[in-house]
Amino acid sequence: MSKISPSEITPEHIYLSRRELLKSMGILTGGAALLAACNGNPPPMTLEPGPQGDPAADPVDPSASSNVDELGDPLNTFDDITNYNNYYEFTTDKIDVARLAEGYPISPWEIQVGGLVHNPTTFSLDDLRKFEIEERIYRMRCVEAWSMVIPWMGFPLSKMLAQVEPKAEAKYVRFETIHDTKGMPGFTKYPFYQWPYVEGLRMDEAMHDLTLISTGLYGKELLPQNGAPARLVVPWKYGFKSIKSIVKIDLVTEMPILLWMNAAPNEYGFYANVNPEVDHPRWSQGTERRIGELGRRETLMFNGYADEVAHLYSGMDLSINF
Repeated sequence: MSKISPSEITPEHIYLSRRELLKSMGILTGGAALLAACNGNPPPMTLEPGPQGDPAADPVDPSASSNVDELGDPLNTFDDITNYNNYYEFTTDKIDVARLAEGYPISPWEIQVGGLVHNPTTFSLDDLRKFEIEERIYRMRCVEAWSMVIPWMGFPLSKMLAQVEPKAEAKYVRFETIHDTKGMPGFTKYPFYQWPYVEGLRMDEAMHDLTLISTGLYGKELLPQNGAPARLVVPWKYGFKSIKSIVKIDLVTEMPILLWMNAAPNEYGFYANVNPEVDHPRWSQGTERRIGELGRRETLMFNGYADEVAHLYSGMDLSINF
């Protein structure tokens, strides 16, 4: 896979015009998942400066129906999405991630899927490209109380898991990201984390149609700072659950211990569902800052996907389920 520079990315206004044409032709897939998580009409989009102080390019027109999600929230720009990232394997500085990740090799790449399965499989990049790629416009809500609206490209994780044929005793899915101590400076700079980055889902969460393996955004392949070449996207959970640059997936019987559970067990739990009624121990989760907007907005339960996923947690005490 060749490296994609920001200058090679289709500008948003061209991408969005093409997207509207495809939608009118019935070609654009994933329409049932074009969900948002905000109430009311947002204010006009105000772009924040880019990392060099230049205005973010190609602002999205929030009045155009093809440029917004189902509840009227505008997509964040490509510049927003690729220049404001959490990726501690490179750095804790959100703005500096793109610079440090530039040119990081993402080919060749393999994802080993095994554990409690009948057909353990190693998926290459070519194998990933064989899945039917859909566009899914999802809202991403960070545990740090900021958010974006992102046009992901990818396929449901359930399709990958179906190919490996899970065994009946599989209860959880454990994900592991790349552990490259030479190419990723964060491993040396932050040795107190129990690397590699590990995340997990319950089987029913993993098999839910909203759970995505993303291989791109804005119609292009992912860049390294966004978790290239393949990452998880779970839109009703806080963003740290959507693990980047996956190299291994195992189906297991026991709940996996995750990186953030190890780092701060008093602050981070396994489920991490977006819940405005349960504050992080150090800050409120009741509101959030949408990147590119002034002011704050209310956070919605399950990030606005309650109709689709609330049944997964029937009978659970969500007041303690951070």
